[in-house]
Amino acid sequence: MKSFWLPVLIFLMSLLYIFIIPDDPHNGKLLFKLIPMVLIICYAFFQFPSKKSVTHWIILAGLFFCMLGDGLLEWFVIGLSAFLIGHVFYMIGFLRKWTFSKVRFVMIVPLLVYAFILGRQVIESLLQDGNNTLVLPVLIYIIVISLMAWSAIMTGNLCAITGSLLFLVSDSVLSWHMFVSNVTFSDPLIMTTYYSAQFLIARSIRTFASDPVTAIIKTDTSI
Repeated sequence: MKSFWLPVLIFLMSLLYIFIIPDDPHNGKLLFKLIPMVLIICYAFFQFPSKKSVTHWIILAGLFFCMLGDGLLEWFVIGLSAFLIGHVFYMIGFLRKWTFSKVRFVMIVPLLVYAFILGRQVIESLLQDGNNTLVLPVLIYIIVISLMAWSAIMTGNLCAITGSLLFLVSDSVLSWHMFVSNVTFSDPLIMTTYYSAQFLIARSIRTFASDPVTAIIKTDTSI
């Protein structure tokens, strides 16, 4: 029953936060922002197989630090740091499930090109606005999230890949909206891709439950 009702509840609470809960009072808005992430973390825990591995706990830790980033993002550098730690946990977890493929390996090239283009635009805007102190943290974050997406691609796991790429889209829209120029409907676009990303990463835990040999066979024949 949890496998059905919990995703439905996550979906409904996400819609409630994005489209219905007013911005004021601020603390109420923040509370409803965190509820979907709490539910996603619970959902991730229920994905654990009977034989748990370190990888499962690492991905769960990534979800937890991203939730902290949600709550602390109004203090931008602190929130960014929490998200950064979350991405490092994701990356470590995904690299533990590495299954080599030449096609997947070369995907690092378009990701780095994308990171360069986005990073250049954001950094130029930061410098023009006199936000020099944010240049290094933002640059590090863009590099790390791009490498996180690549590490997910290297697993061959469809949920992890889709989730990581959606996370990249969400943070790209957020960065562009905050530092470069306004993005139409930025808030719903950022949050729908963000919650979807976290849900899919949480769901990937179940598909990482296979033994290494089976996982390699599945990933090499599917992606």
